[in-house]
Amino acid sequence: MDNLPFDTVGLCSEEIDRLHDTYKALKAKFNIECTGNIDFHLEQFEVFRKYFDVKLRESYVIKHLNNDAYVLFVENHRRTMSAKSGIGDSYENQTWGLAYLKKNFGRVLIRRETLADKIIELVHPVELDFDEDKAFSDTFYVLVNDHQKAVSAIDRNFRNAVMDVRHDDFTIEIMEHTLIVGDRMPMSAERSVYLAEFVTRLAAIC
Repeated sequence: MDNLPFDTVGLCSEEIDRLHDTYKALKAKFNIECTGNIDFHLEQFEVFRKYFDVKLRESYVIKHLNNDAYVLFVENHRRTMSAKSGIGDSYENQTWGLAYLKKNFGRVLIRRETLADKIIELVHPVELDFDEDKAFSDTFYVLVNDHQKAVSAIDRNFRNAVMDVRHDDFTIEIMEHTLIVGDRMPMSAERSVYLAEFVTRLAAIC
């Protein structure tokens, strides 16, 4: 497979096939185009801080009338240390969606709420809850650094879009006007389409 629309350096045939299947699924659903060299400043997001290195293999834009959305093919380099085997390196290829939002959210982290979160919240309430939207607050754990900005920005339209994401393991992180969404699972065509649908919807309404 020559002239693939993503960087294949260092990838085995199985990984290339997974990226290619994901690209084809996205291309079938959306009019995606390669962006060229854009620095999305992924280093600013907490979701990538645990990795030794983050490499953007390719980025694609989904054009919209008022606001574009993006899909990123990201390779995360994890480095671990053990007494028995020393330093170990592993690489994970993942899909992340990105959107630029009109409102300033401050810093926000949204993920599915766990039982541990609910227990901690009883002792140390740190989560942002929405009294008028119990379904959302019961489903998602929301951490913010600017309560006023977050309450204003996380409106009904935004919450409805988040509620419609169709798999459980995703994390949303927002840095002021930039939202990124994804998970730490190996790249999957189906999940990548879900994430692309989500950021496309947000680009249109938020």
